Amino acid sequence: MQCCTKTSCGRRLSRIEGQVRGIARMIDEDRYCIDVVTQISAVRAALKRVEEEILKDHVGCCVETAIQSGDKDEQRRKVAELVDVLGRMRG
Repeated sequence: MQCCTKTSCGRRLSRIEGQVRGIARMIDEDRYCIDVVTQISAVRAALKRVEEEILKDHVGCCVETAIQSGDKDEQRRKVAELVDVLGRMRG
């Protein structure tokens, strides 16, 4: 993972961690259900952005390196990983 991606994702994940703790507090405090669900939705969206950033980094670094290497087995492996993870992301 590239340094700038690592730093950016680390910051985002720290914020998400705080949001999750906030949701736990909301539940403990018996806050309105829709407010809790709204916060959960915000966390899911934030995690999706982290996921997309890491995936973009993977394609721009790991997959690109495999393509440039000329190693057909490594290229197939990286493409198979990418197809697999994209399939899991879709549900």
